[in-house]
Amino acid sequence: MNMTLRWYGPDADPIPLKYIRQIPGVSGIMGLLDKPAGEDWPETEFSALQSKVNEAGLRLEVVESVNVHEDIKLGLPSRDKYIANYISTVRMLARHGVKVIIYNFMPVLDWLRTDLARRIPEDGSCSMYYDEADLEGLGPLELARRNREGSGGFSLSGWEPERMAQLEKTLKQYEGMTADGLRQNYRYFLDAVIPVCEECGVRMACHPDDPAWPIFGLPRIAHSSEDFDRIVALRFSPANALCLCTGSLGSDPKNDLPAIIRRFGHMDRIAAVHVRNVKFLGPRRFRESAHLSKDGSFDMYEIMRAVHEACPDVWIRPDHGRMIWDEKGRPGYGLFDRALGAEYLLGLWEALEKA
Repeated sequence: MNMTLRWYGPDADPIPLKYIRQIPGVSGIMGLLDKPAGEDWPETEFSALQSKVNEAGLRLEVVESVNVHEDIKLGLPSRDKYIANYISTVRMLARHGVKVIIYNFMPVLDWLRTDLARRIPEDGSCSMYYDEADLEGLGPLELARRNREGSGGFSLSGWEPERMAQLEKTLKQYEGMTADGLRQNYRYFLDAVIPVCEECGVRMACHPDDPAWPIFGLPRIAHSSEDFDRIVALRFSPANALCLCTGSLGSDPKNDLPAIIRRFGHMDRIAAVHVRNVKFLGPRRFRESAHLSKDGSFDMYEIMRAVHEACPDVWIRPDHGRMIWDEKGRPGYGLFDRALGAEYLLGLWEALEKA
């Protein structure tokens, strides 16, 4: 197991790498370049980022958010040029030793919360929160505006201003799109990209829908064990893998997280794991909690035991911490609570190893 932390880069993340290096047991980051979907990532910029990471004594072997352009998801004629850019980026990242690329195939909206800083009454900390009832009468444009105002001045991955500027147009293009239609476009993308990944030794890891159900009438195809079976079958290859995010997938209580981890881990289809805890507050209503089992609704020991049994060599990171100790930062990505989460998960792992 390789414990990492997500890091947005020197210009976009207030947390210095030297702080991450000081978290016991954290050996690397899951990093990214802040580039629009469809753009071919410049090698010089990625090389500079990787050099900074390595100079801090950390590794960069997993890259997040090589985002898939909407034209690919929509199946438009222009998709081929964006797929060509994606393939070029895959080849470049492979040259720099990247082993896993995490991405998603969610239409339009990358992830969704209705409050980015909900106060937790029990301890006074803040966390991201979702309540389906809050979306009544609220359109995507208004939600984007509220997220922008609540982001603390940070650009939110998946809610970038250039994407939101095209939101109305993009939503119109999805009218009439079905889950099967989206899945066909997904297959087209994988048929082009996966052979290149096999050649380069890179694994594509699909992130689940967040939250785990359709929103605003948009089809979503990655939020259950059955969905993952279909994704794996689209292109049967170890390079066509999953990023198992417990918070996203587990937002639906019907998803048995340890069972899903074991199923796809034993199939060698889990390339990365994001681990966070969630507190259920009602139907389609939850907040993100501290990682400790008793603070949320997940049995974190059973989750880590499933990882230990089914995919022990995976890259893993704590996900979406609370804001504690008056820290100011990117919603969900403060330093303090994620560091605590990493140590908790590493403690569970040591217990599993010694047992």
